[in-house]
Amino acid sequence: MATHATMPTRRPARAPAPARHGHTPLAWMTPLALGVILGFWAFFIKRDGGATTGGQIWLGVISGVAFAVLCYALVQIRWALPRELRAAGFGVLAGGAIGFLHSLNGNSVLASGLLGLVVGAGMFCTMFYVYYTREN
Repeated sequence: MATHATMPTRRPARAPAPARHGHTPLAWMTPLALGVILGFWAFFIKRDGGATTGGQIWLGVISGVAFAVLCYALVQIRWALPRELRAAGFGVLAGGAIGFLHSLNGNSVLASGLLGLVVGAGMFCTMFYVYYTREN
């Protein structure tokens, strides 16, 4: 009895879709939303249930804008960096933000730095895993 084998056919190769890294509305809306969240968080931590002062408002605005600008800059240049530096950038950004917010509660610099280091290391490991497993 003869067996039947299917011969593979040739399909025309598709051109890869052009990369649009950093040019979508999500590329600027996400850092903006994170900056607003961090700014309000810093403001409410420093307020501590008391009256609102101008210094607390400025603290929230400046910290939110600084975080949003740093986050936007990292998102714009991340594809030019190797995966290790990309992961380190996100780790530094997350660890620095959490350490800063923790220091606003009146905790010591050592405790804030240690918490920022732990969160940054966790973010580094997470982002390295994501980039390592999903990158060509």
